[in-house]
Amino acid sequence: MLLATQLERVFILKDKGQEIRLTDPEPRWSVEAVLNFYANSYPILTTAKISAPVIKDDALEYRFESIMGTKG
Repeated sequence: MLLATQLERVFILKDKGQEIRLTDPEPRWSVEAVLNFYANSYPILTTAKISAPVIKDDALEYRFESIMGTKG
């Protein structure tokens, strides 16, 4: 018998050299809606892009990557 299971979504924010693992606030939300939800707590997300999902440790992992350039 074959069972289909939905993978848990995990969101990774890289900020100041450290990775912050964010849980999925609502599985029915789009990835963009999750990004907007967390932008209230992490302002760097207002200019972030979303990477393509990767399956890792039985979870669907999305990365929120800042597109802000650095000076210098």
